Amino acid sequence: MRESRIERTKMLVEFDRKMNQKYGSFCGIDEAGRGPLAGPVVVASCIMPLEDDKVLYGIDDSKKLTENQREELFEKIKEVAIDYHIEEVDENTIDQINILEATKLGMKNCINNLKSKPKMVLVDAVKNLETDILQVAIIKGDATSYSIAAASILAKVYRDRLMKELDKNYPEYNFAKHKGYGTKEHIELLKKFGPSKIHRKTFIKNFVEIK
Repeated sequence: MRESRIERTKMLVEFDRKMNQKYGSFCGIDEAGRGPLAGPVVVASCIMPLEDDKVLYGIDDSKKLTENQREELFEKIKEVAIDYHIEEVDENTIDQINILEATKLGMKNCINNLKSKPKMVLVDAVKNLETDILQVAIIKGDATSYSIAAASILAKVYRDRLMKELDKNYPEYNFAKHKGYGTKEHIELLKKFGPSKIHRKTFIKNFVEIK
């Protein structure tokens, strides 16, 4: 592991320790899949231990890690986390209530399904969640907080695995490669084959006719 990754983790953990001193126990929350044209948005909540001997060095913003690094950390996070929960909000719900509200719904469900109730919720950027628990929104939280970074890894790996499974049902769209994001290839396949059941109608209306 590069020294820079160790130093990055130390910085994220230090931020969380300061938050813990100020607010008490808290969970980090993040999502994966707000932007894609297909599939669910996935949200994860995570309460991580902050003792030196339990820190997972290598944790960082999921976007800064390779797929293999995320996969390895995904299993380790589940092993050491005090508590965690992963929630899917499907494409139909996204179309009905919009992606921001769908993300908030997933975050609310992630909080409610934790067995260890935190005193505070630390969220990546999103505000005004429907919960009585104190919430603090952090811009670029997955690059600032150890717990949010851990949640970002859980959400990202879970969703990537899900899209690979959905690829088996809809092989013509190549979901395993682009994970539903609006790549040039995906848009071309969407125009060729039309929308599948898991495409977000409100996201693809500029590319294909919605019946």
